[in-house]
Amino acid sequence: MRIGVLTSGGDAPGMNAALRAVVRVAIYEGHDVVGIRNGFSGIFEKDFVAMGLSSVADIIHKGGTILGTSRSKEMRTDEGIARAREILKEEGVEHLIVIGGDGSMKGALALSDAGQSVITLPATIDNDLGYQEASIGFYTAVETILEAVGRIRDTSSALRRANIIEVMGRHCGDLALYAGIAGGAESVIIPEVPFDFDGVKNKILAGKKRGKRHHIILLTEEQIPAYGLAKDLEEATGVETRVTILGYTQRGGIPTGKDRINASRLGAEAVFLCGEEKRSLALGLSEGKIKSFDLREALAVEKTFDRALYDTLDKISI
Repeated sequence: MRIGVLTSGGDAPGMNAALRAVVRVAIYEGHDVVGIRNGFSGIFEKDFVAMGLSSVADIIHKGGTILGTSRSKEMRTDEGIARAREILKEEGVEHLIVIGGDGSMKGALALSDAGQSVITLPATIDNDLGYQEASIGFYTAVETILEAVGRIRDTSSALRRANIIEVMGRHCGDLALYAGIAGGAESVIIPEVPFDFDGVKNKILAGKKRGKRHHIILLTEEQIPAYGLAKDLEEATGVETRVTILGYTQRGGIPTGKDRINASRLGAEAVFLCGEEKRSLALGLSEGKIKSFDLREALAVEKTFDRALYDTLDKISI
């Protein structure tokens, strides 16, 4: 059996650990493995490389992805999907394992509809896939944010400032929420909860009144302009307010042990699920266990917001 594997979309710490598990378990089980460089684009470029034991040596601790990644325009057309399926068939790829986020899963589903057997592994720091609990890279990104929060708190305390720290996530506030509660942030601004300017302002004023020297606000990107908010808060409270945008630092770095373990488990399970019959599956962590879901059904599951965790943060950050 020949298994193809690619990483697609935004990179996430732990992708290499998943890739390593796929390759080594497949070889252990007696299968051939081909890596496809630069995501779905590599299919059209026929950029296939045979993967052996040494090809994934010394990568479990590395961020990014040794195969490279991209976003493919060709996969957005029926013609492109049909061509990709034909190339995979020509290359003898019986099962394709796709490591990536929702866009990558949608590309995999399109290939599945065209007749390709696919299994997807969730890898996105945003953790915005509703069918599972913790995507590969999420916990590492939280730790990266926490390190920044700690450093910024030091300088904010020295100068009696408030600081808005903008993090990734777009339509999902998990990064800000989890890093906020673990990092002792006073406020988090996330898409799941309507923005309350007075609530943030009043927390700053309450802290100022009791002599607090810092105030940390975590802001999910694309919600409100960070610099405009800083200006408004400074005018309303009299507390100097600065902005730090973490950007792509959140995607890089050494994956945590938890992400490496989860990625390895997911990669191994993907190989075990490859078989003679065609597959259209999404793997994910659910209730602490690796479970498989129908790919189409997995994509249809809406992300559930942990309101209880948000309420806990709101209460302990007074």
